[in-house]
Amino acid sequence: MTISLDFLSVLAQWPLLATGVLWTLWLTAVAMVFGLVVAVACARARNTGPAWIAIPVGAYVELIRNTPFIVQLFFVFFGLPAIGVRLSPATASVIAMVLNLGAYGTEIIRAGLLATPRGQIEAARSLALTETQVFTRVVLPPALKRVWPALTSQIIIVMLGSAVCGQIATEELSYAANVISAMNFRTFESYIVATLIYLLLAIGLRRLLNWAGPRFVFGS
Repeated sequence: MTISLDFLSVLAQWPLLATGVLWTLWLTAVAMVFGLVVAVACARARNTGPAWIAIPVGAYVELIRNTPFIVQLFFVFFGLPAIGVRLSPATASVIAMVLNLGAYGTEIIRAGLLATPRGQIEAARSLALTETQVFTRVVLPPALKRVWPALTSQIIIVMLGSAVCGQIATEELSYAANVISAMNFRTFESYIVATLIYLLLAIGLRRLLNWAGPRFVFGS
C-alpha cells in the first residue's frame, strides 16, 4: 500500500492558514493582557483581601482549575444565551480564555507574592508608602520575576488551548485546518501543517515573553 502525501494542496490555502494564525495571536494577546490583570487582582484579593472578597475569588479559582476549558467555553457561548446574553464566537472565546488564564495565573502569582520577605514589606511601609504603592512598587515586581517562567508556560498553554475555540466557529488556526481538510480531504497533511505552526508559535511566544518580561513587566 502506497501512501501519497500532498502538502502543497494544503499550503495552497495559505490565506486561510494566515487568517487562522492571526486570530490565534489576537485571541492570545487579548487573553494574556486581561487574564494577567485578573490574576494579579485575584491574587491580591486572596492574600490580603477581606473574606467577602477572598472567598468568592477562591471559589472562582477552584471552579475554573477543576473543569475542562471546553466546558467553560461552551458555558459562555451556549449557556449564557439562556439568560439573554448572546456573544459572538470571538467574544465568547476571549472571555473563556481570560477566565481560564486568570484562575491559573492567580495561584501562580499568589505563590510569588507569598514568597516576598515580610521585612521588605515593613521597610516599604516605614517610608510612608501607601498600601497600593507598597504592592505595585515593592511586592508585585519581584513576585512576577520569581514566577515569570511559570506564567509564560501558562500563557502558552492558553494559546494552545485556543484550538478548542474552533468548535464554536472562531476562525483560529485549528478552524482553518478543519476547513482546509474539508475542502481537499487532506486531513493528515492539514493537521501536520497546523501542528508545526502551533509549535513555531509556542517557541516564538516563549522567546518573546522571556525577552519582554525583564524589560516591560518586572524590570531587570
